[in-house]
Amino acid sequence: MSVTDISEHRPAHGIAWMLAAGFLFVGLNVLVKYVGQTMPSSQAAFLRFLFGLLFVLPALVKLPQARFSPLVWRLFVARGVVHVGAVLCWFYAMTQITIAEVTAMNYLNPIYVMLGAALFLGETFSTRRMMAVGVAFLGVLVVLRPGVRELGDGHLAMVFTAIFLGASYLIAKRLSQDATAAQIVAMMSVTVTIGLLPVAWYVWEPVTLVQAGWLVVVAFFATAGHYSMTRAFAEAPVSVTQPVTFLQIIWASMVGVFLFNEPIDMWVVVGAGMIMAAVTYITWREAVLKRRVTPNPNATKT
Repeated sequence: MSVTDISEHRPAHGIAWMLAAGFLFVGLNVLVKYVGQTMPSSQAAFLRFLFGLLFVLPALVKLPQARFSPLVWRLFVARGVVHVGAVLCWFYAMTQITIAEVTAMNYLNPIYVMLGAALFLGETFSTRRMMAVGVAFLGVLVVLRPGVRELGDGHLAMVFTAIFLGASYLIAKRLSQDATAAQIVAMMSVTVTIGLLPVAWYVWEPVTLVQAGWLVVVAFFATAGHYSMTRAFAEAPVSVTQPVTFLQIIWASMVGVFLFNEPIDMWVVVGAGMIMAAVTYITWREAVLKRRVTPNPNATKT
């Protein structure tokens, strides 16, 4: 990153966009939990992505003009497969456990991405990274507390959600070498919609206009949340915006109490804090290393 790039960062704007993303993602969780109680979770997931195609229509129209290699097409399909698994597990978990628990365990995604990058993409894995990963998994144990309380299917579903999402993000990272962000998002929307169709068809129930309307709103919240998060990354370093995401666990706990009568579990908040601290440290450390290895463009000028 050049000195010019750094000077163009606007931390306040980045934090504002990340705050907006947090509100949108918590709102998304609330809507999914509500809709998921009125129809099968796999059907709700399918309709969310089907309606979501409306928001990526401009990119879909241009897809036939793209010239991708067979490898890229296989990666698109592979990402669709693992993302289908992530979506099914996440929608199911939302109907089984509290919004705060779902939010806390979602913080594991960057950890799984980092582990996968080290195992499959050949990225370095330092001792400090290993220690941070250890803290993150201790945080998961604090959230789940196996042996202290009974763990349900929803908790197991969230574990697989994080694993599948990590795989999805890794494939997306590889795809970014050959496709634009809009093309990657559009292809994910198409492949996931197709992949969810047979599962949704198996459990299909009649859909009311009210349910359909809510799922359109769900699709909007998901799209707007990802857009806000992308804008946050563009406005400020990840080391600035990443800690803001921890506020989601506070908001998730509050809406769980007031909208769904879910009790506040301080162990979930503590565990989420440990996971978020590990993710924030790794993010900050990566930013420091990047500044060290990136040469100053003015260094060779006389």
